Amino acid sequence: MHELGGFGDAPALITTDETVNYRELAERIARKVPQLGAGRRLVLICGTNDVDVIVTYLAALFAGHPVLLAPGDSPDSLDGLIAAYGPDIVIRSVNGSTVIEERCTGSAHRLHPDLALLLTTSGSTGSPKLVRLSHRNVQSNAESIAEYLDIRGTDRAVTTLPMHYCYGLSVIHSHLLRGAALVLTTDSVTDPDFWDLFRRHHGTSFAGVPYTFDLLDRIGFDQLDLPHLRYITQAGGRLAPEKVRAYAELGRRRGWDLVVMYGQTEATARMAYLPPELTATHAHTIGRPIPGGSFRLEPVSDAPVGTGELIYAGPNVMLGYAHTPEDLGIGDTLRGELHTGDLARRSDDGLYEVVGRRSRFAKVFGLRIDLPHVESALTGHGLTACCAGGTDELIVAVQDSHDAADVRQSAARASGLPVSAVRVFLVDQLPRTSTGKPDFRAVAELARADQSAPAAEPTTAADTAAVRALYADILHCTQVTDDSTFVSLGGDSLSHVQMSLRLEKLLGYLPVNWHTTPIRDLAREPRQRRRWRTAETNVVLRAVAIVLIAGSHIHLFTLLGGAHVLLGVAGYNFARFHLGAAERTERLRHTLASVTRIAVPSMVWIGAVIALTGEYRITSALLLNGVLGPDGWSVEWRYWFVEAIVYIVLVVAAVLCIPFADRIERRNPFWFAMGFVALGLLTRYGLVDVDDGRNRILTASVVFWLFALGWAAAQSTTVWHRLCVTAVIVATVPGFFFGETRREVIVIGGLCLLVWVRSVPCPTLVNRVAGVLASASLYIYLTHFQVYLPLRDDHPWLALALSILVGVLYWQAVTVVLRLRRRLRFRLPGTAQPGSSLPSRASVLVSHRRVGPPGARV
Repeated sequence: MHELGGFGDAPALITTDETVNYRELAERIARKVPQLGAGRRLVLICGTNDVDVIVTYLAALFAGHPVLLAPGDSPDSLDGLIAAYGPDIVIRSVNGSTVIEERCTGSAHRLHPDLALLLTTSGSTGSPKLVRLSHRNVQSNAESIAEYLDIRGTDRAVTTLPMHYCYGLSVIHSHLLRGAALVLTTDSVTDPDFWDLFRRHHGTSFAGVPYTFDLLDRIGFDQLDLPHLRYITQAGGRLAPEKVRAYAELGRRRGWDLVVMYGQTEATARMAYLPPELTATHAHTIGRPIPGGSFRLEPVSDAPVGTGELIYAGPNVMLGYAHTPEDLGIGDTLRGELHTGDLARRSDDGLYEVVGRRSRFAKVFGLRIDLPHVESALTGHGLTACCAGGTDELIVAVQDSHDAADVRQSAARASGLPVSAVRVFLVDQLPRTSTGKPDFRAVAELARADQSAPAAEPTTAADTAAVRALYADILHCTQVTDDSTFVSLGGDSLSHVQMSLRLEKLLGYLPVNWHTTPIRDLAREPRQRRRWRTAETNVVLRAVAIVLIAGSHIHLFTLLGGAHVLLGVAGYNFARFHLGAAERTERLRHTLASVTRIAVPSMVWIGAVIALTGEYRITSALLLNGVLGPDGWSVEWRYWFVEAIVYIVLVVAAVLCIPFADRIERRNPFWFAMGFVALGLLTRYGLVDVDDGRNRILTASVVFWLFALGWAAAQSTTVWHRLCVTAVIVATVPGFFFGETRREVIVIGGLCLLVWVRSVPCPTLVNRVAGVLASASLYIYLTHFQVYLPLRDDHPWLALALSILVGVLYWQAVTVVLRLRRRLRFRLPGTAQPGSSLPSRASVLVSHRRVGPPGARV
């Protein structure tokens, strides 16, 4: 790299406490060099975005010492690298100060003259394999990046990535090369202090991996005022094309560019970039080679036509890998050409698109896991194992009888992953192909098949596999991971009751906020056995309300108001299950899926009744009675509640599709809900005239305010919030039901319970009965009109019992259909989930804990 002192008084490193200009930086480096000793030595540095660490790193490079950059936030990785390579010097931060630990006088290693830098591959694979880089590699890549990004001396890049990560390190190299400034911080982009620092120091750029853009979506990045921002770079994994286009368009409007890049640690950092002017039309590609580099495609026998392995050539290609300290003395083994392991194709306009991988690596939580290395490590423990990558998990099949917990621990250590990210399957024989080779696709299939296996009831902490299987079964999902939550998998009010009951049975209790808690955290608590269980208040309200509705219709008693309480419960559950942290489009997808699960069974039932009896108009089967039906009361209005829920949720979902509304809701969820309460009161009090007849209490637009009150109840996080909602309930419900005081009391009481009481203790049997009634409440409502009418006068209690029974049976029938549909989609050719690789034949049978090939003892 160029001599830094030549940039004079220009700022180089900026923190909240100081600004170091280039002249001062050069002086600090010069003072640091003697502390590293004479002669070339292997220097391990714990990389952090800290002034003194960067000064020490640059001093080591300028003095010719090979630097091994270690993660500064992972003591285990640090200890592993020290044990594997025995560095001569270890440099780390201790209580805010940089400490130099001299472990050897001179050097214990034979170091090749070209060796300058050692990096772990893609973060960490848990193995001691390192990428060996030369000064030429580092210099040429920094020059290429500075050229295509047009980095200027006036630029100021704010650090968003760790220094030990090749992407974060390339930001440091390329900006120091051009005399630009680095604004050093460890704050997240979700922290307001990050953006205050960005604005205060006139930040012009920052770098992001795909997850960074998920965080930007959550904080309303498109509304931030960043007047000096010139460009954002993205690498570290594939960013969805639609998100690339969205951010590129946002940048076009706000005056900055998005630069999508592609690279690997083995190429120092970058190999390709997509020019900003091409993002709108070529967002699915990695673009073109960086200046000084080139691509070619090498044919692969089993790759699709037109694709091949992407081979990169350029001066930034590493010298090779190091597996042991002896490899530090080896020179260039690749001669400037890198087999990326990615399958790609080239478009007619010279741009490249990556379409898959050909080597045995797995990406788990963004880390590239060397599967053969993990298998080799397990072999060293006397295990015969085969590994595959799953959805954010490592799948390990182990032959013969072993302790699964011990295997998980060993695989976790070998891969560098947490234990919770490893799934172990004990098999009698490893699945193999017809040629006798390990069948990796069959190993991956073990995890997918296990999702439908019945869950065991553990006696200590719940097995994450059992919880995953439970979620997969109830939510009809094929992609369930330890990081999944009930909300993220599209859970809604129809499925949450069954899920909560079975989860409580599995765990022994129901954790607070279980619906937004990742599976891995649910499974950590030890199993608890209780005679009494807790039932969520909204579950109890649904169970009681449906009994009140049916019983009142049968004339067993007159306790009306249950349906209007259910409107509040619907709003409460809408807020809980559809207004999480997911992106706007994901929210919409889950909401529409939930509406479908309400509308379709309703339309099927009502349509069947029309076909058999001709009792209703076709508008009822289409759920259009509220729009096209008669003005006065008629039998078609029996299903007003279903129509109201469908109409209301669709309208709210449409509003939340508006970016501005979505941002406001995320920033002020409670007051946004109260705003909808205020809008609902316009029709409730007739300020916006909708229906002057008695049907007004059944009209979706008039009863909407009750749904909004439930929504606000769910978003109440303080006592003042709850008092505010309660005050509105008490003030607005009276007078709505034409003087029916008993109904008003029931509605006020039900809604206030929703506001103030989250759960109630009850005996196990009562809990289960309430769960069944709540789960089947929609179906009981749909079917009870056809059941009770012939029996109401002579056998009212029988009418109630049969109404409930038929509703429960219809609920079970719908559940079976959904489960079969999911299994058909999973098994039919061409219907695999994106990213999955279903084998053409089943090679193993699966039980909950042990699996084996056909005919084997399972």
